[in-house]
Amino acid sequence: MLDLKFVRENPELVKQNIRNKFQDNKLPLVDEVIALDVENRNAKQEADNLRFERNKISKQIGALMAQGKKEEAEALKKQVTADSERLAGLEAREAELDEKIKKIMMTIPNIIDQSVPIGKDDSENVEVQKYGEPVVPDFEIPYHAEIMESFNGLDLDSARKVAGNGFYYLMGDIARIHSAVISYARDFMIDRGFTYCIPPYMIRSEVVTGVMSFAEMEAMMYKIEGEDLFLIGTSEHSMIGKYIDTILSEDSLPQALTSYSPCFRKEKGAHGLEERGVYRIHQFEKQEMIVVCKPEDSMAWFDKLWQNTVDLFRSLDIPVRTLECCSGDLADLKVKSIDVEAWSPRQKKYFEVGSCSNLGDAQARRLKIRVNGGENGKYFAHTLNNTVVAPPRMLIAFLENNLNADGSVSIPKALQPYMGGKTVIQKAK
Repeated sequence: MLDLKFVRENPELVKQNIRNKFQDNKLPLVDEVIALDVENRNAKQEADNLRFERNKISKQIGALMAQGKKEEAEALKKQVTADSERLAGLEAREAELDEKIKKIMMTIPNIIDQSVPIGKDDSENVEVQKYGEPVVPDFEIPYHAEIMESFNGLDLDSARKVAGNGFYYLMGDIARIHSAVISYARDFMIDRGFTYCIPPYMIRSEVVTGVMSFAEMEAMMYKIEGEDLFLIGTSEHSMIGKYIDTILSEDSLPQALTSYSPCFRKEKGAHGLEERGVYRIHQFEKQEMIVVCKPEDSMAWFDKLWQNTVDLFRSLDIPVRTLECCSGDLADLKVKSIDVEAWSPRQKKYFEVGSCSNLGDAQARRLKIRVNGGENGKYFAHTLNNTVVAPPRMLIAFLENNLNADGSVSIPKALQPYMGGKTVIQKAK
């Protein structure tokens, strides 16, 4: 959420940013919120003047009563009554205007970084760099669900009976690899100086609206019926929410956390073959990283975060590339975002396995996460988040890139300690 003062002083910049995000339908909101702000400030000023006059007249009434001038005192009392009625109306209008302004400000997108390429949608995202050599073996690579089933490691039919489409049972060596990857990712991030955390898996609505846009919330979140609670779609939600309404000291920054959690998403819409199986699902597990830092440090942290994901995937022998998200592909709160995509030998293309985002002070402003800058006063922190790893989607890349011609799967050296020393897993007989 932008600072209203910034919008008021830079209306054309805000409008151009909306155009750059191809959200022209939001352009009228800028003039509307500025007009509402003018009315609101005028109402507040008049209310303040009435309160000042009421206090002054109250003293005059007391003095007149002491002097026995009751008629004059009564006349002033009538004026106080009239002013009080006017004040009550102004205060009600202030509350109404505050709510309207807040609703609009929650809809106007954040100002994107100047380095973000301008484009309408994800088809115009820009490749930044490739890491590792993408290989297509001389043997056929089965669909990922078939690979898992060859190890007796996936049961979609039973999950469909129990919970419906978009759920799964992982079993045996496949389930073990899943857990091994999560454990390895946890230790990988701890070794890089991040504090490990297991957060709440449900959050209140004030946290939900603090960390994402209304459109994202509607598309993603599961609501707990009868309670002010939502299941998290990613642990970033509750991790950033941890700092709601806090004032951090500058010397406590940066706060760098890595978290494990299950994640729950609606994932509405139809998808192609390669997005079935365990690619796009309602429930998965994830290792996440978040940073709360000073504004001047956020871009340096942004580069560190996406590099962590690249390094982790390369340590598991998986080629990846980074993709700069264009303006039209950025969620409204984001300043800049880079996706990490893994190579799929089966599809002969890259697919998304993680996303790194710098949100500037947007989340901090919504959640009131401030920093005590001493002589420089208080200011809003910057927040960032990035996926470390999110199996079972990551398992697709892992299995395809480590599959052998005989159907076995090699275990990279980094993961072997988490697999009881196994160097390979064999197909079920």
